[in-house]
Amino acid sequence: MPASSPGAGGGALARLAGVDEAGRGPLAGPVVAAAVILDPARPIAGVADSKVLEPARRLELAAQIRERAACWSIGVSDHEEIDALNILGATLLAMRRALLGLALPAQAVVVDGNRLPRLDDLQCGGDARAIVRGDAGHPAIGAASILAKTWRDQLMEQLDTRFPGFGFAIHKGYPTPQHVAALRRLGPSAVHRRSFGPVRSAASRP
Repeated sequence: MPASSPGAGGGALARLAGVDEAGRGPLAGPVVAAAVILDPARPIAGVADSKVLEPARRLELAAQIRERAACWSIGVSDHEEIDALNILGATLLAMRRALLGLALPAQAVVVDGNRLPRLDDLQCGGDARAIVRGDAGHPAIGAASILAKTWRDQLMEQLDTRFPGFGFAIHKGYPTPQHVAALRRLGPSAVHRRSFGPVRSAASRP
């Protein structure tokens, strides 16, 4: 799958980009952001905050979003950038990358949360809003949350084959008891976030 794509619908566009991320809380792997401009002529029923959807339904909706949206894009900040910038800085960078990757430039932006990425050099810089819990109430942000979540889940499943024993395919890097136990037993992998407390602790164990 490409990381940026125009959808099949190229007609009248609202040019409002919704932006959301997945992966701020895990101990390993990247943080992933998505930007989506929906096509009003091709509505998608059932779009909601990805966290309230069953995994199978998320995948169904993600496929529909990629097909029907006017355009969409994925931005990623890896574990090294997270450690260098902190998780907030890396998240905002991933959001900016997602917006820069859109095939159609957004004329307005809505972002889930209370912080905006740097937008001063983009056309949408003057019309951007951060909306707390926007993924639950704004269709474009909900669509972005679904793409970000499903994209990151697939990345973590791929990392599970490269770094077996941690259970990345199951918990997606979040600090579950299984993950923390594996981290203590095996030590951090190459994709763990060294700036996060449980990873630092595991790395310092004799």
